[in-house]
Parts: sequence; structure tokens; C-alpha cells
Amino acid sequence: MIGRLLLAAFFVVAGILHFLFPEPYMRMVPPLLPWPMAIVWVSGVAEILGGIGLLFSQSRRPAAWGLVLLLIAVFPANIYMAVAHVHYARLLGQNWAQWLRLPLQLPLIFWAWRYTRD
Repeated sequence: MIGRLLLAAFFVVAGILHFLFPEPYMRMVPPLLPWPMAIVWVSGVAEILGGIGLLFSQSRRPAAWGLVLLLIAVFPANIYMAVAHVHYARLLGQNWAQWLRLPLQLPLIFWAWRYTRD
């Protein structure tokens, strides 16, 4: 229960940050994709809805599957960020930190996947 609440809060807060501070997220969008602001907004909405969906038994499984798919879909942006060494301030601007995000996606995917089951 606590794990699910923490994951829900993580995604809701992360989704809100897409709207409060869209520019850092836009820099993660690979340049070959069109409309980076729209991509940031859509992914922000998906994170918020997925996080909220985890809170209710009727929507928990579809929300968890949606978050798993979202994490897989945004993985190329994390690869792009590390390979292109996208400029950020502080810790996220460190190349090692950008590469560290890649394997950290796997536990996050697994965490969301846990709630796809009854």
C-alpha cells in the first residue's frame, strides 16, 4: 500500500513538473521528434493520470500498464540525454548522472509493473 502511494505521488509530482518547468523536459526530447512541447505536455498528463489511477482499485491495473508503457516510451529520451550529453545545471548535467538514469529506469518499470497484477 505504501509503495503504491509513493509511486502514485512520484508520478503525479513528476507530471506536474512537466507543466511548471517544461524547458528541461523539452531538452530531453530527441530533435528528430516534432513538437517537443506537445510531447512534454502529453507525457505530463499521462504521468498525472497514471499516478492518480494507481490510487483506485478499478483503475489500478490499466494505470500501472500505462505507466509501464510510458516508461518504455520515454526511455529513448533518456538515451538521447546521455549520448548527446544534454546540458543541465548541477547534478543532472553530469554525464555520469545522465548515464545512471538508464539502468534506474528498470526498477521504476518493475515497480509500476507490480501493480498490473491483482
